[in-house]
Amino acid sequence: MQPRILIVYTGGTIGMTEDLSTGALVPFSFDHLMKNVPKIGRLGFNLDHVEMNPPIDSSNMNPACWARIASVIADRYEDFDGFVVLHGTDTMAYTASALSFMLPGLAKPVVLTGSQLPIGEIREDGTENLITALQIAAARTEAGAPMVQEVAISFGRHLWRGNRATKVSSTNFGAFQSFNYPPLADMDLHIVFRERLLARPAAGGTLAPALSMDDAVSVVFLYPGITEAVLRPQLESKAVKAVVLRTFGAGNAPTESWFTELITDTVRAGKVVVNVTQCPAGGVEEKRYATGDALARSGVVSGYDMTCEAALTKLMHLFGQGLTAAEVAAAVARPLAGEMTV
Repeated sequence: MQPRILIVYTGGTIGMTEDLSTGALVPFSFDHLMKNVPKIGRLGFNLDHVEMNPPIDSSNMNPACWARIASVIADRYEDFDGFVVLHGTDTMAYTASALSFMLPGLAKPVVLTGSQLPIGEIREDGTENLITALQIAAARTEAGAPMVQEVAISFGRHLWRGNRATKVSSTNFGAFQSFNYPPLADMDLHIVFRERLLARPAAGGTLAPALSMDDAVSVVFLYPGITEAVLRPQLESKAVKAVVLRTFGAGNAPTESWFTELITDTVRAGKVVVNVTQCPAGGVEEKRYATGDALARSGVVSGYDMTCEAALTKLMHLFGQGLTAAEVAAAVARPLAGEMTV
């Protein structure tokens, strides 16, 4: 039986073409994409597609777009064996993280991919990325179950867990990396899966889409010399329910009295503050240094080794489910979709 794969085309470089009047890349159509990759027909898959109308540059991605993508997958879940989401690279890690939380109970592959150069150019990476993503979405275990049963990013030579990946290069064909979780598969002459690292949903579970996302979340990047005048408006904003605090090293921050008092007051005001390191590798170790321990005493929640993308979208998801700040603070410290190591 032919694998049934649904391609969800959102836009991005993989489907772009050059505007001859300006030289800029602009979104084109799915038909243009397929005409430039005739090898797809040789896979022997049963393919269908859904297009975001109009296609968008991924810089314009937002929670409403995530809900549209998740809705398409949920609505067509029983009709297909796997899903490939074509997406721009700039915000792909955010979308992959968001979908991992919005699709609890997922037991089929949702594979995001894109390209650094548009399909149709003489030297480009989109053709290989698209074909590989389709093969991953169709892959099965020896028992016949989907090999991948989670949201993942397939790009270049590796398959990454979606909520563990981050974009690390604007020019390299290997644009993504996961510093705190190994690749789920390596793509060279063959696609070699690391089955022990792949997520496996609980037996008997069903897909239970959670499409609501609350965007009242902010990211604050600490830096040497940050002042109270700069930081206070960000933390006291009435439009913000939660903050991802990008700290130094193993989760450290200034220990000046104005800073610790401001953080304490922010938590007491009912806002959730999550500590995520600025370092690409490693995570928060609150007890390692006194500066990190001070944040914990102020009520800041450890983000352990979560990426900023995962922490941000996880908070949006939790508040989107109508949880209180206390419930969100408790839930954000627990793994929901393999996004953290506790």
